[in-house]
Amino acid sequence: MARKPRGKSARVPFKLTSPDIRPNGPIAMEQVFNGFGCSGQNLSPALDWSGAPPHTRSFALLVHDPDAPTGGAGWWHWLVANIPVGVSGLRKDAGRADGSNLPPGCIQVNTDFGGPGWGGPCPPVGDKPHRYNFTLYALQVDRLDVSGASPALVGYMVNGNAIAKARLTGKFGRKR
Repeated sequence: MARKPRGKSARVPFKLTSPDIRPNGPIAMEQVFNGFGCSGQNLSPALDWSGAPPHTRSFALLVHDPDAPTGGAGWWHWLVANIPVGVSGLRKDAGRADGSNLPPGCIQVNTDFGGPGWGGPCPPVGDKPHRYNFTLYALQVDRLDVSGASPALVGYMVNGNAIAKARLTGKFGRKR
């Protein structure tokens, strides 16, 4: 029988979940973009997290489609920084472009759709289902100065200040 080492408590893993998307499951039409031939409601999914490291000072959420046919860059669907440390989730439709459904202090950065806020899946017709990676980062800083930054610069600054990350992946495809 294995014993726990003395003086160390079992740490809960840092985990990102959603009542709207099961791990590696399909993304509903409610979350799908409304435009470019897609006719979804473009509502960001509800997200919940737990198990952040004790030294976390803020969070950032980056949503990326690595399968987008962009020559290797993928597609940025949502970038939220400066999520306060006391927050443990984002409600459904938190990704409004005006930020009105986000917790106070959060900042959204322009996505590859050209503006801030949630831009849902809308892959090309006939592509295999794309993966949409929701990655939540626990950061060692209270704030990132990313106002007006490109998604690449946000990713660089987030990764440079991350102490942990949790990922949830959903999938979406359009048939011919």
